[in-house]
Formats: sequence, C-alpha cells, structure tokens
Amino acid sequence: MKNKEPLILVVVVAFTLLTYWLVEPYAHSVMHKHVDGQSFTYADLAPITKTGDATNGKNLVAGAAACTGCHSIEKAGMPAAVDAVTAAQTYGVNPPDLSNAGAIYDAKFLADLIKNPAHALKVEHKFDAAKGKMHPMVAFYGAGGDLDQEVADMVSYLQSIAVKPNQVTPKMAYENACGRCHSVSYEKWTQIGEKPAFKFEKDSLAFDIKVLEYQEALTKYMGKLPPDLSMYIRSRGEHFITTFIENPQAHLEGTAMPRVGVTADSAGKVIEYLEDAGDTKRHERESVGKMVLIYSIIFAVFALLWKKQVWRDLH
Repeated sequence: MKNKEPLILVVVVAFTLLTYWLVEPYAHSVMHKHVDGQSFTYADLAPITKTGDATNGKNLVAGAAACTGCHSIEKAGMPAAVDAVTAAQTYGVNPPDLSNAGAIYDAKFLADLIKNPAHALKVEHKFDAAKGKMHPMVAFYGAGGDLDQEVADMVSYLQSIAVKPNQVTPKMAYENACGRCHSVSYEKWTQIGEKPAFKFEKDSLAFDIKVLEYQEALTKYMGKLPPDLSMYIRSRGEHFITTFIENPQAHLEGTAMPRVGVTADSAGKVIEYLEDAGDTKRHERESVGKMVLIYSIIFAVFALLWKKQVWRDLH
C-alpha cells in the first residue's frame, strides 16, 4: 500500500494557499482598505475669494461672531470663559484656543467651519439640523454685511495673530488639533492638559477626578472615549493616521470623529509628535546607528590595510 502522507500534505498546502489567497485580498481591500490621501487640499471646500481685513476680523471675532464666548485667545489676552471640564460638559468637548488656529488649520477649512461647522467637520450624519440635531458650535450667519467678506476678515485676523507656520511645534499642533479628545499617556498628556508633578497625593487625585469628569462628558458626546494615541503610530502606521486625520469618513464611514482640518505641514507635525511619543529613543537610536556605520567603515578600511600588510610579507 502506497504512502499517502505526501499526497495529503500537498492537498493541505494547496487548500491553505488557496484560502490565504482568497482571504488576504479581502482583508486588505475591505477590512483594511487602502485610502489615498489628498495632500490636505480640501477640494470639497470653497476657496476664499475675498481679501480679508484683520482689523474688522478682530471686531467680529470678539463681537458679532461671539467666538470668544466659547473659545479663548490667550495670545490676545482673552482667557477661556470656563474651565475645560465645564466646557466639555456644556459642548461635549473643550473648544480650542484660537491663538494659533490661523497657522495650524487650513484657511478654507476655517472659513467653512465658521459658516457651517457640521459640514466642515464632516459630521452632518451626526448633526442634522433638519432633524433638530444642531452642532454645538453655532454657525455664523453674518453681521449685516457681505458674509463671505466677513468670514474672510475673521480668518485673516486669526492668521495675523498666529505664529508663522514654520514656528508651529509638533507638541503645539498635536495639543490643539488632537489633544482635547485623545490622551497620550506616554507623554503624560490628558484631555485637559499635561499632568503636573504634584507634591501632594490629594492634588494628584483631584486632577485625575477632573480628567475622569472630562472623559465622561467626551464619551457622551462621541459615543465612546477616543483612544490613547501613545502607540498608535506603531500599531497603525503613518499613512493610516495621516489619511484618517484628513478624512475620517474615508476609513470609517459614520464615525463620530470630525475632520480635523489641519494643513499638510501641521499634519506632519502631529505625526512627528506621535513618533516621538511612541518611540522616545528614536532620535538617540538614529544617532547611534550613524556612529555604528561610521565605525564599521573605518574598521573595514583598517582591516583591509592590515590584511594587505600581512599578505605582503607572506608573498
């Protein structure tokens, strides 16, 4: 009787490869589909066609548009009306400080955000005015003049007080664009800010209670608590996070996460922050790696010279 084990092995291997060939493309194309980025051009948003007047924009931001009723502008001496926890309990999330919004966020996005928050953030499926579900950020309908001109003025003002785009740091970009929803425990960052080193345990516990209260309000607003991003860059990769920031709906249709609206440069800064948080020794490792390569080259040169010297005597 012939040994059938080789035949059985061939059949098992063939079915295994067939199954893998059928499942793997499905897993990548459907379960983990590839999403192409759009270089943060926000092609679906209308361009700003008016030349903004920063002076009038300042008056609108602090006056008719009532931006400072919810947002702080620390750089202009306008602190937040309430603390982060109270803001989250009121709006669902703490509104960002606008000091550097003009450098971190795309101008078209800011303009559309002022006029139609749900549309700019791509959360119209969650906040449908026709169904009585209004976005917490109130849309600006104008102060009696040309709406597009007034919005252009407001964006111009925000750009005028912001730092230069090349002065935006990775930490600044992350904290403003992502840090009010996502913690980064490796950097001691919570949704209400970086946790200080408290002298007394009671103060540390009081801070933790505030974080929990904020997270409770955020969870109600988002549906679930947004994940800690300490290791996200290593588990998901740069491409996934970049395209998710640009358009969350492209990856996860119906998600409550809003479009962030940052510029391409600011998105790069966010990625840099996450890379530093997820691998705190990466710069040191890269530096050591270069030194090892230099050492290897020098050692190889001396080894070659020594070999020639030894073999010269033997010949």
